[in-house]
Amino acid sequence: MTRNVGKIDRALRVILGLGLISLVFVGPQTNWGWLGLIPLATAAIGWCPPYALLGLSTTKAP
Repeated sequence: MTRNVGKIDRALRVILGLGLISLVFVGPQTNWGWLGLIPLATAAIGWCPPYALLGLSTTKAP
């Protein structure tokens, strides 16, 4: 698994993930907020399965 998620993409995924998880505790308090774990996990790992399937990458070329 080579990294295919760049720095800016990772930062946006963390913000999105935390925003979604906050829906579990504040706001509409829906369990759909737990889907925020997916962008957090892909940001932590630096690899996104859909990007790999589509041949996309947001990392800088070596």
